[in-house]
Amino acid sequence: MSQLPELLPYTLLLSGTAGLLYVVALLTVALVSVLASAQERRKDARTTLSILVRRRPR
Repeated sequence: MSQLPELLPYTLLLSGTAGLLYVVALLTVALVSVLASAQERRKDARTTLSILVRRRPR
């Protein structure tokens, strides 16, 4: 018998958690890029943010 019905809730929970962690990481980096007092730290945060949201050619 297929185990899909039993595994589906766990799969959804895992993917939802991963998505939530990604959004939290993006928001944290975005806040640092705006609120950091040191210019070098803001620049590093912007670079990291551009890497995280980079679009790849299809």
